[in-house]
Amino acid sequence: MASEPTDHESSSADVEAPGSETGGPVPRSRFWGWAVGLLAVVLAGSLLANWGQYQLWQLLAEEPREVFHSGEEDAEAKLAILPINGVIMPPLTGRVLSIVDRIEKDKSVRGLLLAIDSPGGLVADSHQIYHRLERYRSKTGNPVFVTMSRMATSGGLYVAMGGGPQVRVFAEPTTWTGSIGVIIPRYDLSGLASELGVNSDPLKTGPLKDSLNPFRKLSDQDRVVWRAILDDAFDRFVGVVATNRPRLDEAGVRRLATGQIYTASQALENGLVDELGYEEDAIAALRSQLKLARARVVTYRSRSNWIDLLLGQSRSPGSSELFREWLEGGVPRAMYLSSWGSLPPPILD
Repeated sequence: MASEPTDHESSSADVEAPGSETGGPVPRSRFWGWAVGLLAVVLAGSLLANWGQYQLWQLLAEEPREVFHSGEEDAEAKLAILPINGVIMPPLTGRVLSIVDRIEKDKSVRGLLLAIDSPGGLVADSHQIYHRLERYRSKTGNPVFVTMSRMATSGGLYVAMGGGPQVRVFAEPTTWTGSIGVIIPRYDLSGLASELGVNSDPLKTGPLKDSLNPFRKLSDQDRVVWRAILDDAFDRFVGVVATNRPRLDEAGVRRLATGQIYTASQALENGLVDELGYEEDAIAALRSQLKLARARVVTYRSRSNWIDLLLGQSRSPGSSELFREWLEGGVPRAMYLSSWGSLPPPILD
């Protein structure tokens, strides 16, 4: 017959080893191991999600979105409207070039309408768009028309010439255009600096390395150098307009190229535009020239703006970005811009 367990044996059997599978508290080391593992999984998932969002943003930001505008939505032939709104500088330049690339690849597009509302912008960017439109016409043979809304001054007019000598330029009755010329903004702060006891003394390798330094007067040598740069850009502007406006030769363009802004009526009289009318008039004229009984008119929008909002890309600039912007603020920029000398902020779609 089995004997009853002693009190000592009974109490020992009732007490289980700490952390055993049948109960009891979890050791602190094991708890933190689980916590760290869970945190690692969460962080890895977050990184993968953010990476995926970034890749999605990159993909969609680079690809403009086609939007139906008017006409017959089921028509095979397309007329494409290319919006050029705001100051011609990055990021607008890249978006416009990206849209032209897409339009060029679309074999159903039969004609292109530039819809311009711009005071102009950087010399280089204006010429990049103009040059790309020349390539588009050469490669596709499609006609390019222009419609001007509020303003198409300076670089806006320069870009409009990308339609070529056969382009038909429509301007709304209230449009401003013209302002043929070049400007490099500069501020002379030498007097103020002297009053404040500020002396600019950069270490440089040549007398022109700090040319356009706002804390000193321009030297005669400075003026000669920058005059040559201005004249080069100005002569190119005059040549582009003279080449693409049938009623104007070089001498005629130079008479108009005082930097003056012209009203739509004045521009029509001087041969800068061909007709007073609206976007719908330009579309009708383009459609008529192509003899299209049915046409789907489309335009394009950049996806990056709503993607930025969706993914929360907007944030305060860091110190490195502020320093970069400060450096860029001192970079000389030649502009085909209707302005007294300050660079307005870009207008984004």
